[in-house]
Amino acid sequence: MLTSIPGATCLRQTSAIVFFAIDSIVPVRGKSHAGFDEFIAKLDHTGLPIVWVTARSRLQMDEPRRKFGHQHPFIGENGCGVYLPEDYFHLRPTKTVRMGRFTCIPVAEVQPAASEALESVAEETGISVVPLRSLAPRELAQNTGLPTRDAELARQRDFDELFFFAGASQADEQRFAAETARRNAVLRQQGVLWSLAVGANVSQCIRDLSKLYERALRSHPAIIGIATPAEAEGFLSVCDRGLILANQSQLDSLAEASRGTKNKVLPRNSPDVWDLVLAAVTARKETVSKA
Repeated sequence: MLTSIPGATCLRQTSAIVFFAIDSIVPVRGKSHAGFDEFIAKLDHTGLPIVWVTARSRLQMDEPRRKFGHQHPFIGENGCGVYLPEDYFHLRPTKTVRMGRFTCIPVAEVQPAASEALESVAEETGISVVPLRSLAPRELAQNTGLPTRDAELARQRDFDELFFFAGASQADEQRFAAETARRNAVLRQQGVLWSLAVGANVSQCIRDLSKLYERALRSHPAIIGIATPAEAEGFLSVCDRGLILANQSQLDSLAEASRGTKNKVLPRNSPDVWDLVLAAVTARKETVSKA
Protein backbone atom coordinates (compact mmCIF):
# COMPACT_ATOMS: atom_id res chain seq x y z
CA MET A 1 0.00 0.00 0.00
CA LEU A 2 1.31 3.47 -0.92
CA THR A 3 0.93 6.03 1.84
CA SER A 4 1.21 9.77 1.15
CA ILE A 5 3.23 12.00 3.44
CA PRO A 6 1.03 14.75 4.96
CA GLY A 7 1.76 18.15 3.44
CA ALA A 8 3.80 16.78 0.54
CA THR A 9 2.46 16.86 -3.02
CA CYS A 10 4.30 13.93 -4.63
CA LEU A 11 6.10 12.15 -1.81
CA ARG A 12 4.86 8.75 -0.63
CA GLN A 13 6.23 6.22 1.79
CA THR A 14 8.90 4.31 -0.07
CA SER A 15 11.54 1.67 0.48
CA ALA A 16 14.09 3.14 -1.93
CA ILE A 17 15.15 6.32 -3.71
CA VAL A 18 16.46 5.99 -7.26
CA PHE A 19 19.11 8.41 -8.53
CA PHE A 20 19.38 8.21 -12.32
CA ALA A 21 22.04 9.93 -14.46
CA ILE A 22 19.88 10.64 -17.50
CA ASP A 23 21.98 12.67 -19.94
CA SER A 24 22.95 9.76 -22.21
CA ILE A 25 19.48 8.20 -21.95
CA VAL A 26 17.51 11.40 -22.60
CA PRO A 27 19.79 13.44 -24.90
CA VAL A 28 19.34 17.15 -25.50
CA ARG A 29 18.75 16.39 -29.18
CA GLY A 30 17.37 13.24 -30.76
CA LYS A 31 15.28 10.42 -29.40
CA SER A 32 15.38 9.07 -25.87
CA HIS A 33 16.50 5.52 -25.26
CA ALA A 34 13.83 3.11 -26.53
CA GLY A 35 11.41 2.08 -23.79
CA PHE A 36 12.50 4.71 -21.27
CA ASP A 37 9.05 6.32 -21.14
CA GLU A 38 7.40 3.00 -20.30
CA PHE A 39 10.04 2.28 -17.67
CA ILE A 40 9.42 5.64 -16.00
CA ALA A 41 5.67 4.98 -15.93
CA LYS A 42 6.16 1.54 -14.38
CA LEU A 43 8.62 2.85 -11.82
CA ASP A 44 6.23 5.63 -10.85
CA HIS A 45 3.53 3.02 -10.34
CA THR A 46 5.73 1.29 -7.76
CA GLY A 47 5.87 4.50 -5.70
CA LEU A 48 9.67 4.75 -5.84
CA PRO A 49 10.87 8.35 -6.36
CA ILE A 50 13.33 8.77 -9.22
CA VAL A 51 15.74 11.69 -8.89
CA TRP A 52 17.29 12.75 -12.18
CA VAL A 53 20.98 13.66 -12.17
CA THR A 54 22.12 15.86 -15.05
CA ALA A 55 24.71 18.31 -16.32
CA ARG A 56 21.92 20.46 -17.74
CA SER A 57 20.61 23.72 -16.38
CA ARG A 58 17.32 24.22 -14.57
CA LEU A 59 15.75 25.77 -17.68
CA GLN A 60 16.91 22.89 -19.89
CA MET A 61 15.11 20.43 -17.62
CA ASP A 62 11.65 21.93 -18.09
CA GLU A 63 10.90 20.19 -21.39
CA PRO A 64 12.07 16.63 -20.52
CA ARG A 65 10.37 16.84 -17.12
CA ARG A 66 7.09 17.77 -18.80
CA LYS A 67 7.51 15.11 -21.47
CA PHE A 68 8.05 12.27 -19.00
CA GLY A 69 5.85 13.62 -16.22
CA HIS A 70 8.78 13.90 -13.82
CA GLN A 71 7.60 15.42 -10.53
CA HIS A 72 10.46 14.53 -8.21
CA PRO A 73 13.61 16.51 -7.34
CA PHE A 74 16.58 16.63 -9.69
CA ILE A 75 20.27 17.36 -9.32
CA GLY A 76 21.41 19.93 -11.87
CA GLU A 77 24.57 21.36 -13.41
CA ASN A 78 26.85 18.43 -12.58
CA GLY A 79 26.19 18.37 -8.86
CA CYS A 80 25.89 22.10 -8.26
CA GLY A 81 22.51 21.94 -6.56
CA VAL A 82 19.39 19.95 -5.69
CA TYR A 83 16.15 21.33 -7.15
CA LEU A 84 12.99 20.61 -5.12
CA PRO A 85 9.52 21.00 -6.69
CA GLU A 86 7.11 23.29 -4.86
CA ASP A 87 5.64 21.64 -1.71
CA TYR A 88 7.35 18.31 -2.44
CA PHE A 89 8.47 17.91 1.19
CA HIS A 90 6.47 18.88 4.25
CA LEU A 91 9.65 20.22 5.87
CA ARG A 92 12.29 22.66 4.69
CA PRO A 93 16.05 22.26 4.57
CA THR A 94 17.95 24.83 6.59
CA LYS A 95 19.95 26.27 3.68
CA THR A 96 18.06 26.97 0.46
CA VAL A 97 17.82 29.55 -2.31
CA ARG A 98 14.92 30.24 -4.62
CA MET A 99 15.58 29.35 -8.26
CA GLY A 100 12.57 30.02 -10.50
CA ARG A 101 9.78 27.64 -9.49
CA PHE A 102 12.12 25.53 -7.36
CA THR A 103 13.54 25.58 -3.88
CA CYS A 104 17.21 24.76 -4.36
CA ILE A 105 19.73 23.24 -1.96
CA PRO A 106 22.99 24.80 -3.20
CA VAL A 107 26.15 22.73 -3.03
CA ALA A 108 28.22 24.94 -5.33
CA GLU A 109 28.45 28.71 -5.04
CA VAL A 110 25.82 30.52 -7.12
CA GLN A 111 26.72 32.74 -10.04
CA PRO A 112 28.66 34.94 -10.53
CA ALA A 113 31.18 32.93 -8.49
CA ALA A 114 31.99 30.55 -11.37
CA SER A 115 32.13 33.35 -13.93
CA GLU A 116 34.56 35.30 -11.77
CA ALA A 117 36.66 32.19 -11.08
CA LEU A 118 36.89 31.39 -14.80
CA GLU A 119 38.07 34.91 -15.59
CA SER A 120 40.62 34.77 -12.77
CA VAL A 121 42.06 31.38 -13.79
CA ALA A 122 42.29 32.47 -17.42
CA GLU A 123 44.14 35.64 -16.39
CA GLU A 124 46.48 33.76 -14.05
CA THR A 125 47.40 31.11 -16.63
CA GLY A 126 47.34 33.34 -19.71
CA ILE A 127 45.06 30.86 -21.48
CA SER A 128 42.24 32.27 -23.59
CA VAL A 129 38.71 31.04 -22.91
CA VAL A 130 35.36 32.01 -24.40
CA PRO A 131 32.36 31.88 -22.01
CA LEU A 132 29.09 30.98 -23.71
CA ARG A 133 27.38 33.93 -22.07
CA SER A 134 29.67 36.26 -24.10
CA LEU A 135 28.47 34.98 -27.49
CA ALA A 136 25.85 36.45 -29.79
CA PRO A 137 22.87 34.12 -30.44
CA ARG A 138 24.15 32.98 -33.84
CA GLU A 139 27.66 32.28 -32.50
CA LEU A 140 26.13 30.46 -29.56
CA ALA A 141 24.13 28.13 -31.81
CA GLN A 142 27.16 27.47 -34.02
CA ASN A 143 29.46 26.60 -31.12
CA THR A 144 26.99 24.39 -29.25
CA GLY A 145 25.45 22.69 -32.28
CA LEU A 146 22.02 23.39 -30.82
CA PRO A 147 19.04 25.32 -32.19
CA THR A 148 19.03 28.94 -31.05
CA ARG A 149 16.40 28.47 -28.32
CA ASP A 150 18.04 25.32 -26.90
CA ALA A 151 21.46 26.97 -26.97
CA GLU A 152 20.11 29.96 -25.04
CA LEU A 153 18.64 27.69 -22.37
CA ALA A 154 21.94 25.81 -22.12
CA ARG A 155 23.96 28.91 -21.27
CA GLN A 156 21.58 30.32 -18.66
CA ARG A 157 23.09 28.71 -15.57
CA ASP A 158 22.43 29.10 -11.86
CA PHE A 159 25.87 27.88 -10.77
CA ASP A 160 28.46 26.72 -13.30
CA GLU A 161 30.01 28.53 -16.26
CA LEU A 162 30.15 26.93 -19.70
CA PHE A 163 33.03 27.88 -21.99
CA PHE A 164 35.48 26.63 -24.59
CA PHE A 165 39.20 27.13 -25.01
CA ALA A 166 40.40 29.45 -27.77
CA GLY A 167 43.28 27.69 -29.50
CA ALA A 168 44.66 26.02 -26.35
CA SER A 169 46.95 23.00 -26.56
CA GLN A 170 46.47 19.87 -24.49
CA ALA A 171 49.30 21.07 -22.24
CA ASP A 172 47.47 24.39 -21.80
CA GLU A 173 44.27 22.57 -20.85
CA GLN A 174 46.18 20.50 -18.29
CA ARG A 175 47.75 23.62 -16.82
CA PHE A 176 44.35 25.30 -16.69
CA ALA A 177 42.89 22.24 -14.92
CA ALA A 178 45.71 22.25 -12.36
CA GLU A 179 45.14 25.90 -11.51
CA THR A 180 41.39 25.29 -11.25
CA ALA A 181 41.94 22.38 -8.84
CA ARG A 182 44.35 24.50 -6.76
CA ARG A 183 41.47 26.90 -6.19
CA ASN A 184 39.12 24.05 -5.18
CA ALA A 185 36.95 24.63 -8.23
CA VAL A 186 35.62 21.81 -10.41
CA LEU A 187 36.41 21.57 -14.12
CA ARG A 188 34.54 19.13 -16.36
CA GLN A 189 34.61 18.50 -20.09
CA GLN A 190 31.27 18.19 -21.87
CA GLY A 191 32.04 17.31 -25.46
CA VAL A 192 33.65 20.37 -27.08
CA LEU A 193 32.58 22.52 -24.12
CA TRP A 194 33.87 22.76 -20.57
CA SER A 195 32.19 23.76 -17.33
CA LEU A 196 33.70 25.36 -14.26
CA ALA A 197 31.93 25.43 -10.91
CA VAL A 198 32.97 26.51 -7.44
CA GLY A 199 32.16 23.63 -5.10
CA ALA A 200 30.11 21.24 -7.28
CA ASN A 201 29.81 17.74 -5.84
CA VAL A 202 27.31 15.14 -7.09
CA SER A 203 27.97 12.84 -4.14
CA GLN A 204 27.21 15.65 -1.69
CA CYS A 205 23.97 16.41 -3.53
CA ILE A 206 22.92 12.77 -3.20
CA ARG A 207 23.81 12.69 0.49
CA ASP A 208 21.97 15.94 1.25
CA LEU A 209 18.82 14.88 -0.57
CA SER A 210 18.91 11.38 0.92
CA LYS A 211 19.01 12.87 4.42
CA LEU A 212 16.03 15.04 3.56
CA TYR A 213 14.08 11.99 2.41
CA GLU A 214 14.98 10.19 5.64
CA ARG A 215 13.73 13.09 7.74
CA ALA A 216 10.50 13.36 5.76
CA LEU A 217 9.80 9.62 5.69
CA ARG A 218 11.14 8.86 9.18
CA SER A 219 12.84 5.82 7.71
CA HIS A 220 16.03 4.84 5.90
CA PRO A 221 15.16 4.07 2.27
CA ALA A 222 17.81 2.33 0.22
CA ILE A 223 19.73 4.57 -2.17
CA ILE A 224 19.96 3.10 -5.68
CA GLY A 225 22.04 4.68 -8.43
CA ILE A 226 21.70 4.12 -12.18
CA ALA A 227 24.32 5.41 -14.62
CA THR A 228 26.36 4.62 -17.70
CA PRO A 229 30.08 3.91 -17.15
CA ALA A 230 30.99 7.48 -18.14
CA GLU A 231 28.60 8.89 -15.54
CA ALA A 232 29.21 6.40 -12.73
CA GLU A 233 32.42 7.83 -11.28
CA GLY A 234 31.84 9.73 -8.05
CA PHE A 235 28.17 8.85 -8.21
CA LEU A 236 27.54 5.19 -7.43
CA SER A 237 30.08 5.16 -4.58
CA VAL A 238 27.59 6.86 -2.25
CA CYS A 239 24.68 4.57 -3.22
CA ASP A 240 23.67 1.38 -1.44
CA ARG A 241 23.31 -0.35 -4.79
CA GLY A 242 24.37 0.63 -8.28
CA LEU A 243 23.25 -0.34 -11.77
CA ILE A 244 25.68 0.34 -14.62
CA LEU A 245 24.13 0.47 -18.10
CA ALA A 246 26.93 -0.64 -20.41
CA ASN A 247 27.36 -1.18 -24.13
CA GLN A 248 28.04 -4.69 -25.39
CA SER A 249 31.78 -4.05 -25.77
CA GLN A 250 32.03 -2.99 -22.12
CA LEU A 251 30.03 -5.76 -20.49
CA ASP A 252 32.72 -8.36 -19.79
CA SER A 253 35.34 -5.98 -18.40
CA LEU A 254 32.84 -4.07 -16.26
CA ALA A 255 31.19 -7.24 -14.99
CA GLU A 256 34.59 -8.52 -13.89
CA ALA A 257 35.47 -5.21 -12.25
CA SER A 258 32.12 -5.15 -10.43
CA ARG A 259 32.38 -8.71 -9.15
CA GLY A 260 31.98 -8.76 -5.37
CA THR A 261 30.82 -5.12 -5.24
CA LYS A 262 27.41 -3.57 -4.70
CA ASN A 263 27.16 -2.71 -8.39
CA LYS A 264 25.48 -4.73 -11.13
CA VAL A 265 26.21 -4.36 -14.83
CA LEU A 266 23.31 -4.53 -17.30
CA PRO A 267 23.34 -4.53 -21.13
CA ARG A 268 22.22 -1.08 -22.20
CA ASN A 269 21.23 -2.11 -25.73
CA SER A 270 19.32 -5.25 -24.77
CA PRO A 271 15.63 -5.20 -25.82
CA ASP A 272 14.62 -6.03 -22.26
CA VAL A 273 17.06 -3.70 -20.48
CA TRP A 274 14.31 -1.73 -18.74
CA ASP A 275 12.65 -4.89 -17.45
CA LEU A 276 16.05 -5.89 -16.03
CA VAL A 277 16.51 -2.46 -14.46
CA LEU A 278 13.02 -2.47 -12.95
CA ALA A 279 13.54 -5.96 -11.52
CA ALA A 280 16.88 -4.93 -10.00
CA VAL A 281 15.50 -1.70 -8.56
CA THR A 282 12.46 -3.31 -6.93
CA ALA A 283 14.33 -6.36 -5.59
CA ARG A 284 14.76 -6.72 -1.84
CA LYS A 285 13.09 -3.43 -0.97
CA GLU A 286 13.77 -2.79 2.68
CA THR A 287 13.52 0.17 5.00
CA VAL A 288 14.46 0.69 8.61
CA SER A 289 11.85 2.68 10.53
CA LYS A 290 13.00 5.20 13.08
CA ALA A 291 11.89 4.79 16.63
